[in-house]
Amino acid sequence: MKKVQKDAAAALDGLLFDGMTIMAGGFGLCGIPENLIAALRDSGVKDLTVISNNAGVDDFGLGLLLQTRQIKKMVSSYVGENKTFERQYLSGELDLEFNPQGTLAERIRAGGAGIPGFYTKTGVGTVIAEGKEHKDFDGETYILETGLKADLSIVKAWKSDAEGNLVYRRTARNFNPMMATAGKTTVAEVEEIVEVGALDPDCIQTPGIFVQRIVAGVQEKRIEQRTVRQRETA
Repeated sequence: MKKVQKDAAAALDGLLFDGMTIMAGGFGLCGIPENLIAALRDSGVKDLTVISNNAGVDDFGLGLLLQTRQIKKMVSSYVGENKTFERQYLSGELDLEFNPQGTLAERIRAGGAGIPGFYTKTGVGTVIAEGKEHKDFDGETYILETGLKADLSIVKAWKSDAEGNLVYRRTARNFNPMMATAGKTTVAEVEEIVEVGALDPDCIQTPGIFVQRIVAGVQEKRIEQRTVRQRETA
């Protein structure tokens, strides 16, 4: 099966349907599959449940899908950079399932590993624990969290070969490797596609067995919050 696709729209062709669940890699604007997100917007698919650490910013990343109201529910840990997200949530237009960040990461990893649930102390005694099973281990209380899976995972990597073996670059690695394992279908957006055998096997972080489609795309690489200081004068 040929995995390399000509563009983002082709990479998603035949995979989308209303009401589906999508995992989207990235942390802030770092390591997001921005071209695949734009293709999702252009497709018009709606009533999406999106599992992602956050929702980008108002006019970029997953924020584009909030603008067009294609997202029905977010499963996230941080929403502070997106005013559209905040406004839709507070007005009741958008469902939100909050997760502690480590819990979200472990839920995704568990889903990809075929683990239906696990116990954690994080969130005990808070609203996070409401309605969840509690259990004591060695005199400490834990809550049950379930693994997460998706109909589609869209991830961002630095390099791929034609078989879909992926290498991530620095902090852009974030949620991407675990999400690549937790989708029924995984589509990877990469900066460069190389020949099979060109990647050092010791540096491959996602084996190609997890990746069904690959597309190369140019990334804008925005800065989420530009913070500068005045240059000191002599």
